[in-house]
Amino acid sequence: MKFVAALCLAVLAATPVVAETPRPELPPVPAAEVTLADFLWLKRPIVVFADSPNDPAFQTQIRYLADDPGELLKRDVVILTDTDPKVPSDARKRLRPRGFSMVLLDKNGQVMLRKPLPWSVREIAHAIDKFPLRQQEIREGRGGG
Repeated sequence: MKFVAALCLAVLAATPVVAETPRPELPPVPAAEVTLADFLWLKRPIVVFADSPNDPAFQTQIRYLADDPGELLKRDVVILTDTDPKVPSDARKRLRPRGFSMVLLDKNGQVMLRKPLPWSVREIAHAIDKFPLRQQEIREGRGGG
């Protein structure tokens, strides 16, 4: 019996404890709380518009963005949401969406992409990696990847 107890103790002691790496988070920011100028030269805003938070395309896009926040964080992305056309945010006034729309801006404030359907993080990251400013970041060894 002592042998079995010692064997169990030895197995437990030899088993490595795997610490779960916390998953990075990139929570959406309501567009009404910020202006696009707040992110100029700092972040690449992805603005997700809809006429209601219940819009299926809006919900799908938010789910896609939450799937791999690490890839977006590497590219200095911030996610803004606007689902209330009756109270237009700075982003809604400037970008004038109709219904669901996903708009991606570069750090210089230029609109680089407008999509009427949800896009995956993989598609977004691939598009960002083609931007001239992102290419410069990669050449200079900035921007995570």
